[in-house]
Amino acid sequence: MDILHRNNVAVTGRPGGRTVVLAHGFGCDQNMWRLTVPALAPDYQVVLFDYVGSGRSELSAFDESRYSTLGGYTEDVLEVCAALDVTDAVFVGHSVSAMIGVLAAQQAPERIGALVMVTPSPCYVDDGDYRGGFSAEDIDELLSSLESNYLGWSAAMAPVIMGTPDRPELGAELTNSFCATDPAMARTFARTTFLSDSRAELASIRVPTLIIETAQDVIAPREVGAYVRDTVPGSALVTLDATGHCPHLSAPDATNRAIVDFLANL
Repeated sequence: MDILHRNNVAVTGRPGGRTVVLAHGFGCDQNMWRLTVPALAPDYQVVLFDYVGSGRSELSAFDESRYSTLGGYTEDVLEVCAALDVTDAVFVGHSVSAMIGVLAAQQAPERIGALVMVTPSPCYVDDGDYRGGFSAEDIDELLSSLESNYLGWSAAMAPVIMGTPDRPELGAELTNSFCATDPAMARTFARTTFLSDSRAELASIRVPTLIIETAQDVIAPREVGAYVRDTVPGSALVTLDATGHCPHLSAPDATNRAIVDFLANL
């Protein structure tokens, strides 16, 4: 199967510019980056894609065993990069995609030359002194609710994840995005996301890394951002004066400024 079709790949921006790969999170698709692309396109070649099972990807390519680990999504990234002959790219990953970017950089360092992590979390579950924001019981309950009534879960959770009660249209957009995702495939991606633990991978990162967090995020609280900064060698942490888990939608100007400033100094 053609990889570019499979992952609904789009390439825009400046031909010959350094490549920036924009990777969406759970329940989303490449459209979530629409406010970021204009800030990057004048100077960079921008690659957008949908993970298999998301957006306008080729759903027939979905394999539950492949996508039951972050490794399957990492393969999507590296196959897209190979199909486009991308090298030394800046990988901008939202939420779980931040950790997918870490794995991609480890497996193919020639493909990924820098990382931008937007509201990342290497592990969502509290563990000893580590604070991921959820107890194991919280995650079990979340996944049980999602699996029993995905559309109801989406309508209840998406506005909470977006975290912008003063702008309900953003919560509604995320709800619609969740609800447009095939429920069976969404359940697999959710389980893979919320049960993942990538903490052991962080200390081995050897590329420039920017972490972007918001002042209040129920999915990735500030303790997580500090943990990632303290664990990734030489990384920088920017805390936006914004709320919620999707600042590229709720605070695009500040998010774009942080990304562009980081890119300018590479």
